[in-house]
Amino acid sequence: SNDVAHSQRRTAPPSASTSAMGKIGKGTGSFGKRHNKSHTLCRRCGKRSFHIQKKTCASCGFPSAKIRKYNWSTKAIRRKTTGTGRMQYLKNLPRRFKNGFREGTSGNQS
Repeated sequence: SNDVAHSQRRTAPPSASTSAMGKIGKGTGSFGKRHNKSHTLCRRCGKRSFHIQKKTCASCGFPSAKIRKYNWSTKAIRRKTTGTGRMQYLKNLPRRFKNGFREGTSGNQS
């Protein structure tokens, strides 16, 4: 009976929820395993949103001709809209319009 009791006493298997890195899940222990990049830099918007296999940008929709924009995300539209960048061309338009789009002449010296 001693042999039977001994064989019935088994040690518990190591818990499936622990590993060398810690508990298995999405947290700290899993970050060491993350070394494959699915997204890289986008040529159009410059964000790290260009999916390498799909060949499309998750942020701006490149290479699609139209910029990716959805009304269900008002804040995203606000971040990307006209006036949030340098506006190299547009910032001079009101002044040029006021002067009748003249070029090659100097203004009145008064």
